[in-house]
Amino acid sequence: MIICKSANEIRLMREAGRIVAKVFLKIEEIIKPGITTGYIDKIAEEVITGEKAVPAFKGYVGKVGKKPFPNSVCISIDEQVVHGIPGRRVIKDGELVSIDIGVKINGFYGDATRTYKVGNVSKIAERLWNATKEALDKSIELCVVGNRLSDISNVIENRAIIDGFSVVKDFVGHGIGREMHEDPQILNYGPPGQGPVLKQGMVLAIEPMFNQGSSDVEILSDLWTVVTRDRKLSCHFEDTVAVLENGPSILTRI
Repeated sequence: MIICKSANEIRLMREAGRIVAKVFLKIEEIIKPGITTGYIDKIAEEVITGEKAVPAFKGYVGKVGKKPFPNSVCISIDEQVVHGIPGRRVIKDGELVSIDIGVKINGFYGDATRTYKVGNVSKIAERLWNATKEALDKSIELCVVGNRLSDISNVIENRAIIDGFSVVKDFVGHGIGREMHEDPQILNYGPPGQGPVLKQGMVLAIEPMFNQGSSDVEILSDLWTVVTRDRKLSCHFEDTVAVLENGPSILTRI
């Protein structure tokens, strides 16, 4: 069941989104070659808890992992698609570093992902980054009352096709609110004009994931980290977006 939020509930979700955005602003100040993913996770947790919020991913048990997620944020590098576990890995020049942040405060969640180009990335990495980011922006523009859910899916897939990339099909966007993952599921592929009609008060976490090569993925032995099966590059962007009477409102950007 899709739960439409009231104006007050969206106001509370906007606060969760503000904290997510604040963490990204801090990460932009510190991310560079030579720092560890664990250090980024530590800084992110400090910002979140400093706002009296809770890191939503820490201790989370989802359908992918069979053990609680041990950290506050997910950090996935190059061929890692999603759910990378921060630790001792040192970030290197030329890597694509995807950071997924979830926050809970006042009973509501905010969720967003940014992929960072660290140092001098390859031309293919640059193209992949641009395509994925543009797919997110184009899909947000379609979060308008009266559109169909699959209009979002279709514009994401079409943007990948333009550059010859593939979309990840095993993981999808989702509704969000009092739960991290609510209905509806938001595919990153498919024809337009299908699925539920978008209504005022829907809040969606839209998250295109593009792969340089095949769309096939697999889960590593840590039971969380998802990688491309061909070990080619992946890129991931996400925002929490409210469908309002006058158009989309991005809750996870300042």
